[in-house]
Amino acid sequence: MKKGHPYGIHRVISPKGVLPQPADVIDNNMELYDNEILIDVQTLNIDSASFTQIHNQADGNIEQIKEIILGIVEKAGKMKNPVTGSGGMLIGRVEKIGCALEGKIDLKVGDKIATLVSLSLTPLRIDEILEIRPEIDQVDIKGKAILFQSGIYAKIPNDLPENLALSVLDVAGAPAQTARLVQAGQTVIVLGGGGKSGMLCLYEAKKRAGVSGKVICVEYSDTALKRLKNLEEEGAKLADVYIQADCTNACELMDKISEVTNGEMADVTINNLNVPNSEMGTILATKDKGIAYFFSMATNFTKATLGAEGVGKDISMVMGNGYTKGHADEALQIMRECEPLRKLYEELYA
Repeated sequence: MKKGHPYGIHRVISPKGVLPQPADVIDNNMELYDNEILIDVQTLNIDSASFTQIHNQADGNIEQIKEIILGIVEKAGKMKNPVTGSGGMLIGRVEKIGCALEGKIDLKVGDKIATLVSLSLTPLRIDEILEIRPEIDQVDIKGKAILFQSGIYAKIPNDLPENLALSVLDVAGAPAQTARLVQAGQTVIVLGGGGKSGMLCLYEAKKRAGVSGKVICVEYSDTALKRLKNLEEEGAKLADVYIQADCTNACELMDKISEVTNGEMADVTINNLNVPNSEMGTILATKDKGIAYFFSMATNFTKATLGAEGVGKDISMVMGNGYTKGHADEALQIMRECEPLRKLYEELYA
């Protein structure tokens, strides 16, 4: 076996000198290097911002969605959406382990795993798309993928359905970061609170802010808001206040948040949206010296930083890191702790 670099730069075709994620094209030849893991892929979980963009580009046509996905992978050697720059993650079985890793990792051939690194840096070959489930952003395929030595992963737990685990692990960084950012007694806003990552963030925010805090859920979809309110009847209160709003209308959102916080705004605002142009709404909803956490892959860094400057907002802005130590276990634990939420996730995503 050829010797590989821990971060996978041996796979970069162009431009040279960059790592696999920012690279335009990487080598998706499935001949294994000594420090790589070959995966027989079952399902791709495309990140929400990326799938939404592809779905809109294809006008919802499943065959066109297939063509777009196949075209991206054929051109780039990976599933990196050229518009959003994001990818997702996958589930599959370990097919082969490089000789330099044998006996040094807790995996064996046949183990089923979910990769916890982005598809935007993962060498991927799609032989056939078997099924697309647009309602949950998942694509079943026949194909192979490579996990680098530095790549993180999680074994699929035995006590949770596979598709449920995949959906939760796809957004595991969001609730884990929420748990670290939110303190007791704070006012916390979760934008896109009715979505896959949003509900997990609401759960963690409510848990961390405690009885002295206030958690505000902002959601555009009336259906999603009703689902969240119904959870209260089952004993799972995820928010203290529910607001229906278009988060791309910054001033409207600011006014609604001001009304429910007596003009004080939020200590922490968490953005889980899958559409662009929500940066200013997030910023205006956050009080001076507060924190705006952008987990959304639709976030534009320039709009956020220059926008905050333009309105004189002195806030800390955290760009969502999909990895936080222990995030996979923490996110899956929510499914074990909150039975009503788990049932809803199984209904929606499993």
